[in-house]
Amino acid sequence: MKSTLPSSIIPPVYDGFLIKQRWQHWFGSTRTRILLLYIITMLSVVAVSIPIFRTLLFSRVDARVREDLREEFNEFQADYAAWEARSAETGESLMEFVDNFLSSEVPEDDNFHLVIMDGEFYRSNPRVVPSIIEHDSQIVQQLLTVQQTVETSITISDPAVGSVIYKTFVLRSEGVPVGLFVAVHLSAGERAESLTGVYVFIQVATIVVVVAFLLAWLGSHQLLKPVQQLAATAREINERNLSQRLDVNGSGELAELAITFNTMMDRVQSAFDSQRNFINDAGHELRTPLTIIQGHLELLVEDPTEQQETLTIVIDELDRMSRFVNDLILLAKAEQTDFLQPESIDVKTFTEEVFRKVTVLAADRQWQLESLGQGTFVGDRQRITGALINLAQNSIQHTQIDDTIELGSCITGRTVRFWVSDDGEGISFADQERIFDRFARAANSYRRSEGAGLGLAIVKAIVDSHRGRIDLTSRLGVGTTFALAFPLELPEE
Repeated sequence: MKSTLPSSIIPPVYDGFLIKQRWQHWFGSTRTRILLLYIITMLSVVAVSIPIFRTLLFSRVDARVREDLREEFNEFQADYAAWEARSAETGESLMEFVDNFLSSEVPEDDNFHLVIMDGEFYRSNPRVVPSIIEHDSQIVQQLLTVQQTVETSITISDPAVGSVIYKTFVLRSEGVPVGLFVAVHLSAGERAESLTGVYVFIQVATIVVVVAFLLAWLGSHQLLKPVQQLAATAREINERNLSQRLDVNGSGELAELAITFNTMMDRVQSAFDSQRNFINDAGHELRTPLTIIQGHLELLVEDPTEQQETLTIVIDELDRMSRFVNDLILLAKAEQTDFLQPESIDVKTFTEEVFRKVTVLAADRQWQLESLGQGTFVGDRQRITGALINLAQNSIQHTQIDDTIELGSCITGRTVRFWVSDDGEGISFADQERIFDRFARAANSYRRSEGAGLGLAIVKAIVDSHRGRIDLTSRLGVGTTFALAFPLELPEE
């Protein structure tokens, strides 16, 4: 909320606090951080590439200079050899040869030809040379003493001129050293041109970085738009509005983020709807016995006989509420890590024990023990027993007198299977889609189930906790088979 105080009376501290908040918000945004990382990376790359570019450029220039110098030097050697071959016939002296060569040849830029005769500087081409290689310079004074080596290549670094590269050739007359030919190159000009190229590279790189930063700043807004949309959508979501979803465009990480968010919201909405339906159904299931109890207690009279009848009804309804609450507690415990107490179970013995228990639930049904598995598996004996008893009770509720109910077990591979099968009314395909939901009952049932619709939900919770599965096969008017498949060994968490 913006301040409504006049600017003249806003304390400087408060104004500074707002500025600090704006800067913190700007620097704290993902967009700014990405762009800062981008610009720092580009600047680092440019900073590293400049000396590399300079070194490579100087290396290429030096190589080209040395090649030019070598060509001029080789040309002099060839002319010198030709003079030696014809001098006996023509009588051309060494001095004449040197004068003719220096007059006719034009050195490349920054290349110079020097001739030293009889220990003194004789002549150069061009005649005007830089001070670093004039006749009284230190380099030329060093060259006056070079008489033994026919060919020499030396590099001398000088901050004023860069580097001086020269090659020498000893001039001989009748086999006696009398002078020295020197091909010299001063790298100052070449280095200056190279540095100009480096400066141009820096300018271009700076412009490229600035333009890239501006384009990235504009493009990042569109790139991060799904994230902004995610934040806006998340702010709109509440307990009354869970239908908001993100638009998924294109592919990549942001599209995957939008898909993941939409999938998460589907799960949240499904869980929220399930919880809401659970509360409504639970409230409905508890309201009926409470209404019955309240109505009978309000009409309670002093007649002992009617009091006993009322007491019987109240106790029966309380027992039903107690079973309902216990079922809810069991479903809640199924989500806890200590829900199971696993042990090694012999399949054959266990199947016979369960069969003896379920046969007493309805003596008017035709109970059959179909088959017995041979082997052992690891599971919670009490929980699996409860699941099979629930399936048996479900079969009892959806069969009639003298209908057949079968119980069996087998081991196939690494799985143990238990099944309860009946030839009752069957379950429609539409009901099979939701039969394991809480408070679900088959719509085609010819009579209302005595339970609260939690029996099959409890069975599913027990099977899921064992990392097993439930297979349901049913046809209307033919019968139903529930098969529970458990791994022989409980998988590691």
